Amino acid sequence: MPQERRKVSNPLALAVLAFLVQRPMHPYEIGRLLKDRNLQESVKYRGSSLYMVVEQLERDGYVVPGETTREGRRPERTTYELTEAGRAELGERMRELVSTPVKEYPRFQSALALLVVLAPDEVVDLLVERGRALAGRGAEIRGRLDAAPDRGVDRLFLIEHEYALALVEAEQDFVRRLSERIREDPASFGEFWRSLHGDGGR
Repeated sequence: MPQERRKVSNPLALAVLAFLVQRPMHPYEIGRLLKDRNLQESVKYRGSSLYMVVEQLERDGYVVPGETTREGRRPERTTYELTEAGRAELGERMRELVSTPVKEYPRFQSALALLVVLAPDEVVDLLVERGRALAGRGAEIRGRLDAAPDRGVDRLFLIEHEYALALVEAEQDFVRRLSERIREDPASFGEFWRSLHGDGGR
């Protein structure tokens, strides 16, 4: 009975499979493309982890090694090809990721759940600080999007950055409204919070 293949859940592994849909590549080339397309903004990786992921995909039968070449004194580089199993797994996982929301645990949401430990006045200051950081992050993403047409980047490869910008703008709006509400209508949060910190002082 053949051994059941492991499901691919690692975003970096999915990125590797997605690049190999285009053509056979070696890990170094995949890493360069990840950087060129700014995928490090969406997929966390290091060079060493990329090679480990490729090895795991090979063990699971999702990729197979192809040609091995050497240029000058550089190390040998082996290209990898997508198998039919790899193509099927990539399609299945992508359909699931696009269609089905899952519960995630952002650090900011966790902090909001524990906000009571900080004094209301301090929270207002911290939210204002976060708002400034979000504004800077939004400007950075907008700059990347604005520069993309001049670099000949198809909009298809910018969708994740458009999504990131939408999240930043939504959070920025939430942070602004929350800080204003704490400052202008503290009673709406109940008595316990302010009494815990002695009338909201630091």
